[in-house]
Amino acid sequence: MKREFEPKNVWKELEHKEIMDYAKRYMNFLDIAKTERLATKQIVKLAKENGFKDYEEFVKIGKINVGDKIVYNHKGKSAVLFVVGKKPIKDGMNIVGAHIDSPRLDIKACPLYEDSNVALFKTHYYGGVKKYQWTTIPLALHGVVFTREGKEVEISFGDSDDEPVLYINDLLIHLSADQMEKKASKVIEAEQLNVVVGQIPLKTDDKEVKNYVKENILKILEEKYGIREEDFMTAELEIVPAGKSRHVGLDSSFIAGHGHDDRVCSYAGMEAIFKVQDVDTSAVCLLTDKEEVGSMGNTGMESRFFENLVANLIAMQEDYNDLKIRSAFANSQVLSADVNAAFDPTFPEVMEKRNAALVGHGITISKYTGVRGKGGCNDANAEFLAIVRKVFDDNDVIWQTGELGKADQGGGGTIAYILANLGAEVLDCGTPMLSMHAPIELVGKADAYMSSKAYFAFLNR
Repeated sequence: MKREFEPKNVWKELEHKEIMDYAKRYMNFLDIAKTERLATKQIVKLAKENGFKDYEEFVKIGKINVGDKIVYNHKGKSAVLFVVGKKPIKDGMNIVGAHIDSPRLDIKACPLYEDSNVALFKTHYYGGVKKYQWTTIPLALHGVVFTREGKEVEISFGDSDDEPVLYINDLLIHLSADQMEKKASKVIEAEQLNVVVGQIPLKTDDKEVKNYVKENILKILEEKYGIREEDFMTAELEIVPAGKSRHVGLDSSFIAGHGHDDRVCSYAGMEAIFKVQDVDTSAVCLLTDKEEVGSMGNTGMESRFFENLVANLIAMQEDYNDLKIRSAFANSQVLSADVNAAFDPTFPEVMEKRNAALVGHGITISKYTGVRGKGGCNDANAEFLAIVRKVFDDNDVIWQTGELGKADQGGGGTIAYILANLGAEVLDCGTPMLSMHAPIELVGKADAYMSSKAYFAFLNR
């Protein structure tokens, strides 16, 4: 009898068509959801197409019933999908919690300048990035601008096939002797992440104009979007890689795209809850902003927005008191749905292979994340691990365990500890991936598919 445990290979266990069909749906979402705002808009749209109704409709009625499907749009940057179960919410929820923000470059408040007859934007990087990776690749601009008159203007530039893209320069190899001696963290400095936006000077007889290229860019912005330079101060504009996600490999088994961390888990949770029907315990897909910068801010998990939403739903279900919201979280079970690092055979030295996730072997369970001595982690209880294991095994979910690198190598964190602080049982459980936090990341189609299957099994109880 063989006693040694070996994780299963998803490709060997399942028919490939279902995996490939899921990948197409996910890639379509990824191509649209380039930012947290665009992701929220698409999530709300898809939710309504799948029978969910706006939270505000239930507020008007003042009541929720078993089976109601609710979508809550929080400030256009976070979303909650809620299916009301047979048990009162105070008895707990089954929650899959992911995040929809990703590492990127943000446009500064006063970004546009001209130097040596070239117009550029100044940026400030968001989240953990290798800055040098953002040079010499096609880039797009997305976001919103509010004019002096209070008009909201949506900006989308660089992702359509008939549009130009933006670009950040790097130093040519012929002049890089000094640069090549620098540490990787210093090869490109933050203030060198300047986006090239143009070089054609404005044709004018106005003698007061000094920066002709900058003035021409401002003219284009006013004609195309109706915005002025001062409007950048009331804007949220993000630089992301241009173009669509792509199939990777001669066998088309991977997906290369921007924002797999954490939209691969966000999409998996969303599609999973769309299929949830007739559950005893309320099912929740929680999709938050700001995880990449510590979950702070009023759209991040550190805020009270989700707690407040649950309190209001309890009040629509029965007489409310503070003990019921506390009870709701204390009785809840949560999968913190965030990606994990897969073992990369090119860089084996940073992983402890016996405890590393492998691509193609399904969703990854991580009892703890954190840094070095588990600093900042949640560290799930063994009792809850046993529950999740049984749910997955009973529903033919292919799963594995994995840590984020060697104990002293580094590490990372998720939203797990935040919900655990409210008393919930929480386990990190997400898709293994490669090239995490690069502008273009790599994820296996089999693992993406199995993540959604796992989340459905967990929610549909």
